[in-house]
Amino acid sequence: MRAPSEHRVRNPVVGRCILILLACSWLPAPAFAVFPHREGVHKEIEALEMEWRQAQISNNVSEIDRLLADDYLGISSNGTLETKADALSVERSGAVQITQLDLSDIKIRIYGDTAVVTSKADVVGKSGNRDLSGHYRYTRVYNNRSGEWKIVSFEASRIPDRR
Repeated sequence: MRAPSEHRVRNPVVGRCILILLACSWLPAPAFAVFPHREGVHKEIEALEMEWRQAQISNNVSEIDRLLADDYLGISSNGTLETKADALSVERSGAVQITQLDLSDIKIRIYGDTAVVTSKADVVGKSGNRDLSGHYRYTRVYNNRSGEWKIVSFEASRIPDRR
């Protein structure tokens, strides 16, 4: 006698259909099927990266304020932690002056409501009397909150000059 929880499919055609459906449920779906808006999100994040770039060059504090999440936390190339309030304070002071910021090798990966951007940045600028000019790699993380992408994290690493 079988246990009451044991089920048996008596029709072989139905059994095969069930097996095929189960097998298909384990196959990865194409990205466009799961995220039909993925291409649009990539373009939106690219545009935000260009807005950030322009805000840095023009020292546009209100634009930087708009792009950063309230819980933003950044790590500079020298290891300094920076909150949104810190970032806005530095921008308001005018201590950092970026005169050129060229981005290349931009890669954007989307994970649901989070976007991770990695890129190379060639910078010409100063922080007070200190020269910031050089080549950097960075990671910037965006999170979609109530339909708006906000920068929640940033980390930069300086690429050593090869002489």
